Amino acid sequence: MNSLLSNALHMVGQALLIPCLVVLMAFMAISVWEFGGIIVEYFMEHRKLKADIPTLIKNIATSSREDIGKLIDESALLYRQKKALHALLEAENMSKTSLTALAQRLLANEEDYYERATILTDLTVKLGPVFGLLGTLIPLGPGIVALGQGDTATLSASLGVAFDTTIAGLISAAVCYVISGIRKRWYNDYIITIETIMINILEEVAQDDKKFRHQE
Repeated sequence: MNSLLSNALHMVGQALLIPCLVVLMAFMAISVWEFGGIIVEYFMEHRKLKADIPTLIKNIATSSREDIGKLIDESALLYRQKKALHALLEAENMSKTSLTALAQRLLANEEDYYERATILTDLTVKLGPVFGLLGTLIPLGPGIVALGQGDTATLSASLGVAFDTTIAGLISAAVCYVISGIRKRWYNDYIITIETIMINILEEVAQDDKKFRHQE
C-alpha cells in the first residue's frame, strides 16, 4: 500500500514539472513585458504629469463652472483624471450630498482601475518564488535516485533544472516587486491629486448652487 501511494505521488510530482516550467516562463514573460510597460508609462504619462496642483486649485476657487472645465482641459492632468473630473463637473441638478456620492464613486473607479493595473505584477511577486521552489524540488527526486545509481549525467541534468527554475522564480518576483512598488507610489499620488481637485470642485459647485438659490 505504501509503495503504491509513493509511486502515485511520484508520478503526480513529476507530471507537475512541465506545468511548473510553463508557469515560470509566463512569469518571466510578464516581468519583461511589465518592465517595458513601466518605461513607456513613465515617458508617455508620468513624466508629463507636471500639473501645478496648488495653482490649479487656486484658479478653480476663482472660476465659474464653465471656466473650471477649461482649466482642467488645459492642465497636465492625465486623460483619466480629466474624464472623471468632467463627469463630476457636468453633473446637473444634484445636491451636494449626491455630488459627494458621485465623487466617491468616481474615485473608487479610479482606485479599482489602478489596483487592476498591478494585479499581474503582484501575482508574480507572490507566486514566482513558490513555483521556483516547486521547480527546484521536483527534479531533485530523480536526481537523488540517479545519484544512488551512479548516474551523474541524470543528476547534473536534474540539478540544472532545479537551479534554473529557482533563478527564474526569484528574478521574475524581484523585477515585479520593484515595478509594483513604483507604480503603487505613482498611482497613490494620482488618487490624492484627483481627490483634492474633486473636493475643491464640490465646494465651488455648492457655492454656485447657493448663489443661484439666493438669486431666486
